[in-house]
Amino acid sequence: MNECIFLIHIIAILLCTIISFRLGKTSLGSWVCIQALLANLFVLKQVVLFGFHVTCSDVFAIGGILSLNLLQEYYGSKEAQKIVTHCFYFMLFFAILSQIHLLYTPSSLDSTQSSYLTLLSPAPRLLFASLVSFFIVQKIDIRLFSTIKTFLPSSSFSLRTLFSLIFSQLLDTILFSFLGLYGLVHSLYDMIILSFLIKALVIATLLPFTHVSKKWLRPKEFNL
Repeated sequence: MNECIFLIHIIAILLCTIISFRLGKTSLGSWVCIQALLANLFVLKQVVLFGFHVTCSDVFAIGGILSLNLLQEYYGSKEAQKIVTHCFYFMLFFAILSQIHLLYTPSSLDSTQSSYLTLLSPAPRLLFASLVSFFIVQKIDIRLFSTIKTFLPSSSFSLRTLFSLIFSQLLDTILFSFLGLYGLVHSLYDMIILSFLIKALVIATLLPFTHVSKKWLRPKEFNL
């Protein structure tokens, strides 16, 4: 069942990305920020996919990078850099607010505090790991995507996206796993290997969309 849910998860992220892309850069930039927050919020849950223990939030990381590449392709690297800065701010803000939320003393009728503690107590470490890896990886992805476009101007958007996604997600997986998940998961090295393989599968699934988006799914403001 997890594999079926995983496929549905990919399709849902894809549809949300298509809708955000069609609505324009504001919606697409907001979607990048939302995926960054969701990836950090859901990363602690471990599931079994194809017989291996992995987290179920890798799809958000791929969707975020894909959305960022679409922003850069249509609106330029400056717009993409601005969204990275916005994401950094929102993730930091979430880390602070989540800890303030835990400081409240629950009433005798409350039954949610233990769940919030389980979910949000690791948040500072996870957000720190995510902030560091996110900032480094997104900057490298934007630079790499732009470099490929400069030196290979005839290369397709899908090819540039493939190279930038593979490299950035390998780096992101290694950085985040060591900074954020060391000591929290059963096998860190299995998590790194399987997480990257799962990301590669998601990338392969989403790549056809990058080709379609370039031809038929231009944002509305480009059709005016």
